[in-house]
Amino acid sequence: MPTINDILKTMDYGPAPESQKEAQAWLDQQGRKFGLFIDNAWTEPTDLFASNNPADGKLLAELTQATSEDVNRAVEAARRAQPAWQGLGGHGRAKILYAIARLMQKHARLFAVLETLDNGKTIRETRDADLPLVARHFYYHAGWAQLQDEEFAGHRPVGVVGQIVPWNFPLLMLAWKVAPALAAGNTIVFKPAEFTSLTAMLFAHICVQAGVPAGVVNIVTGDGRVGEAIVKHEGIDKLAFTGSTEVGRIIREATAGSGKKLSLELGGKSPFIVFEDADLDAAVEGLVDSIWFNQGQVCCAGSRLLVQESVEERFLAKLRARMDNLRLGSPLDKSMDIGALVDPIQQQRIAGLVETARCEGCDVYQPAGCVIPTDGSWFPPTLITGASTSAAVAQAEIFGPVLVAMSFRTPAEAVQLANNTVYGLASCVWTENISLALDVAPAIKAGVVWINTANQFDAACGFGGYRESGYGREGGREGMYEYLVPLSEDQRPAAPVVADKGKAKAAASADPFAIDRTAKLYIGGKQARPDGAYSRAIHGADGKFLGEVGEGNRKDIRNAVEAAHKATGWTKATAHNRAQVLFYIAENLAARGAEFAERIAAQTGAKNAEKEVQAAVERLFYWAAWADKYDGLAHQPPMHGITVALNEAIGVIGIVAPNENPLLGFISLVAPAIAVGNRVVVVPSEAHPLSATDLYQVFDTSDLPGGVVNIVTGSADELARTLATHSDVDAIWRHDGSAAGCAEVERLSAGSLKRTWTGGAKGRDWFSTAQAGGRTVLAHASQVKNIWIPYGV
Repeated sequence: MPTINDILKTMDYGPAPESQKEAQAWLDQQGRKFGLFIDNAWTEPTDLFASNNPADGKLLAELTQATSEDVNRAVEAARRAQPAWQGLGGHGRAKILYAIARLMQKHARLFAVLETLDNGKTIRETRDADLPLVARHFYYHAGWAQLQDEEFAGHRPVGVVGQIVPWNFPLLMLAWKVAPALAAGNTIVFKPAEFTSLTAMLFAHICVQAGVPAGVVNIVTGDGRVGEAIVKHEGIDKLAFTGSTEVGRIIREATAGSGKKLSLELGGKSPFIVFEDADLDAAVEGLVDSIWFNQGQVCCAGSRLLVQESVEERFLAKLRARMDNLRLGSPLDKSMDIGALVDPIQQQRIAGLVETARCEGCDVYQPAGCVIPTDGSWFPPTLITGASTSAAVAQAEIFGPVLVAMSFRTPAEAVQLANNTVYGLASCVWTENISLALDVAPAIKAGVVWINTANQFDAACGFGGYRESGYGREGGREGMYEYLVPLSEDQRPAAPVVADKGKAKAAASADPFAIDRTAKLYIGGKQARPDGAYSRAIHGADGKFLGEVGEGNRKDIRNAVEAAHKATGWTKATAHNRAQVLFYIAENLAARGAEFAERIAAQTGAKNAEKEVQAAVERLFYWAAWADKYDGLAHQPPMHGITVALNEAIGVIGIVAPNENPLLGFISLVAPAIAVGNRVVVVPSEAHPLSATDLYQVFDTSDLPGGVVNIVTGSADELARTLATHSDVDAIWRHDGSAAGCAEVERLSAGSLKRTWTGGAKGRDWFSTAQAGGRTVLAHASQVKNIWIPYGV
């Protein structure tokens, strides 16, 4: 007599097709041709391009290729509408966002089917994952709109926002970007992906029904030329882009010096780490959700499996067995696990990378029983083993249903392998040892860490990456700040003009026996002679010779960056310890206050130099106070668990200090950076560097570890250029008032996509904590990591 297992083995899934009748009817109602949505009106469809169903290649509709003139009209409409939208107030905007959320729920099935037809992902994903999250984002941000005056006091909306999204999550990416922008009081010019614009067209109808005023949301369709027109438009105040790292670099370069706010959510090569004590069956299911969700076309897909050597063979055997049961087929069939790829070009790229792995001697496993449909774009679930850590499939973002597996022996090796990538978007850690999980999670360089779960998202929890995965966050409080500007920024003064920056000159004294007054560089806690053996004379406001400073060069910056990277103990130190050191620096600076005031007066001619010294002491106390109070948050998303948002140090920050207030400006930038655990390489005031070089002895007597603060004097332009192109510098700040220099830093930073904070052509009131303090500065000095910790499941 057959057992129940025997019976189950003979059973198979029957077809469970989702009706596409309503979606097709809606397309018919629109004539299957769409114009642009500008100022709450539809333009006549022209210059059409096709949107096809990836599962069968059939035409769904045709859309309009927007022109630069169309983009200009959309920006003008958004600019006209912005003051009234902001003036509507938080409650007025909250009501409209709430209405959008309700309408999204009301039409959820229509949106889900249309998304599946247009994108190729399974109906189970669009219905059960995408649409609930879309509605959640509009509900959540309706709440932020209601609370904006209270929770974001002292901020205003950015203005007109340009938003560009990819084709892998067309509607969800729209919600992630549109909801916070509208809540904050901005107006929008939105570009959906060329391949997948149809749900954005349906969303435009929802906006009208919800009462969104004319010009607040404008949607322009087309290829990369449309995105380029948005990026380069002078009427755009902020750009939010999700897409490839390559395009992110282009956008960073194109916006350099423009003053536009910029957030980039880019590529990833996320590690999925399985320790030997993990629930292996649960980890396999998590891995399925991580890499084969949406056919692996996910920026945070767990595409690198790192499994502990002791359980590697057992885990891979379970994984192959699970792959054998994955069902690939019609995305509208509710029993399917894997749908179609978005386009034949994507299929060809994935196939090429897998074939390269085969040629390199890797083992490629694909389920033998996986039948590939003859029409459309498809690729089977794939497991690659035997790849080296430098192999293309181990380093490149494949963006398809392809998993690369390798093993590790110790937790330290797991972290090392996990961080062996230029990306830093997300990661998964699977272990039953919570102490191990919470030890490993902070060590992984990624913006999101999921513990014993995968691909969890919520509107309350920020999402975004480190390194070449971009910067900025979407969701949560930090996501709202992306669409706001502190009011203090509007009161910044024009940058002061410094006539003489101390270019290399002969010393005033011809006496060969005169005491050498050359201030050396400060690297690794020690004074160091400049590599080039050049120095520059520094003269005071009255023209008198004050001393000489070393002329730093590229090698000096290299040495300083190396010293900063070695000082990791500072980042690992407790916030309390960092606060104590900052207090101690303030104490020692105060003890030598008269000396520093005299130096400032001699350099700048200031009549109230004592005021600047006192302000610098107070600023050190201020950031010492913040050091152990800049806490993260514990979110409670709908899942069973918590999400801990940690404020982490960025790493090594290059700083170009201002020329005005040479002591206070220096302290106001260095102190917040090191307060949260960064190490810095600082180029002090080019015109008045002696206030910074006088700090060497203060640092040495204040228990500041060597390498935490490194000072390289010389040309601000040349040294900033070196810092901006250095791959081991994680962020660069420039506040010396040079518009051209700031633009160059932003442009050169695109190489490694390091974060920037520049002052442009304006100065800053360094005596004002509104302009030189607070959470705005701390946000520049830190990055948020969200660690998802489930419980009770």
